[in-house]
Amino acid sequence: MEEDRPRTGTFWTASAHISSAMVGTILLSVAWDIAHLGWIAGPAAMCLISFLCYCTSWLLCDCYDSASPDRNCTYADSVRSILGMEFHYCVVASHYFGSRTLIKLPINFCIQMYSKKCRVTFNYVIIGTLDSQNISIFRVIFSGGVKAKACAFIQYLTIFGMAVEIMVTASWRMMAIKDTNCYHENNGEKECSILSNPYAIIFGITEILLSQIPDFDGIWWVSIVSVVMFFTNSLIGLGLAIARVAAGRKDESNEAESETQKIWRSFQALGDIATAYSFSEILIEIQDTIKSPSKSKTMKKATFWSTVVMTTLFMLWGCVGYAALGDATPYNLTDLTFDDGPFWLLYIANAACLINLVGQYQIFSQPIFAFVEEQAANRWPRTRDRETPLPGLGHYKMNLFRLVWRTVFVILTTVISMAFPRFNDVVKIITLGFWPLAVYFPVEMYIEREDIKRWSTKWVCLQMLSMACLVISIMATVGSIAGLKDDLKDYRPFRMST
Repeated sequence: MEEDRPRTGTFWTASAHISSAMVGTILLSVAWDIAHLGWIAGPAAMCLISFLCYCTSWLLCDCYDSASPDRNCTYADSVRSILGMEFHYCVVASHYFGSRTLIKLPINFCIQMYSKKCRVTFNYVIIGTLDSQNISIFRVIFSGGVKAKACAFIQYLTIFGMAVEIMVTASWRMMAIKDTNCYHENNGEKECSILSNPYAIIFGITEILLSQIPDFDGIWWVSIVSVVMFFTNSLIGLGLAIARVAAGRKDESNEAESETQKIWRSFQALGDIATAYSFSEILIEIQDTIKSPSKSKTMKKATFWSTVVMTTLFMLWGCVGYAALGDATPYNLTDLTFDDGPFWLLYIANAACLINLVGQYQIFSQPIFAFVEEQAANRWPRTRDRETPLPGLGHYKMNLFRLVWRTVFVILTTVISMAFPRFNDVVKIITLGFWPLAVYFPVEMYIEREDIKRWSTKWVCLQMLSMACLVISIMATVGSIAGLKDDLKDYRPFRMST
């Protein structure tokens, strides 16, 4: 990312980004999660996971700054600078590194490269000599970037999977609006068959237009609108559930589930809750938008209040929904049918959820957009400057590479969402869910930064925390595999319908 670009973010915009990212698609399933975990395990799991993820996010906030002159503008940059570096520099050294001393050039080519604390190794190639000064010029190749590459792969794969899942969920919300209208018009006497493909295409076109917003700094208003729509949907869902409880209507337990299915789905519910709080894949990118000199302090404050507010709403939504619908709670609390219910309210709830998903897609996609465009600019510098004036819009210009690349990305996620709506379950299985990005890398970077000694009390506690979260992640992965196996029984590509 560009170091000289202006930062305009504040505590409020960072909170909006975090809150919108935390909502994800758990809003649609939190009551289902509580129903499958139970009154005690459900709220307990939500409180525990929210606390653990807040703690690891707090550690990650300190990883934005590093010892090097450059800021860590991305998650992978943080891992690379703290857990290992892979750079190519031309440096001047004496006696073929015999003294392990590098001469710092005036133009700052050199950084501290040989240090036991860095835990890196290096190779070098002679590319020139200065005989008059009895010194040689080397290209030093540092290894240690394996973890950074693994982090980047998991991060961008997770984000891509989330974009596909948002696309699928958005299609379902539009189908739900159509289905509610059909149910109302036929007085509940006729079932409607609705295909998702047209709605996925409509949502994709909308995202193509919004994807031309250059970066995170430009989508602050998208996040704010997304959060407002989340609150709107939450209040409507809570109102419907409370009204159902007040009317004394409660569904019976779901006898169709076997004991084995209940176990797998409880694991899946645990994974849903964990995924809701693992917004770490975009935390550093959000922190990079903050203009305050004290970015870590501002980000920690935004993370704390976002976690508290979202946990409170998740708990209310889940517990009230479970109280209203019992063990047969649907995956989405607004997927209810009322014989004489307020259909207009369901329209508003689904529309608010849909608008919320529009913002979430942009929030999660921005890191991938920035990464690809930065790599392209490094290889082909003209891609950053090649812009075309927009007819009738005065001085506004369109970057051609951004237009083509982001359009291709949206089209790809749209096609995958139509062909394989359970793609995100596959991503969770490959990446072990939330553990690598939300727990492992933040803990390892904290240990490295603070130089915590192996087998010390603090080191053991941190490793126990990481291993406990790994167990949760493995359980969630097992649940995802079981759920995916059941879903594939009736799977037909490009034929998702109600």
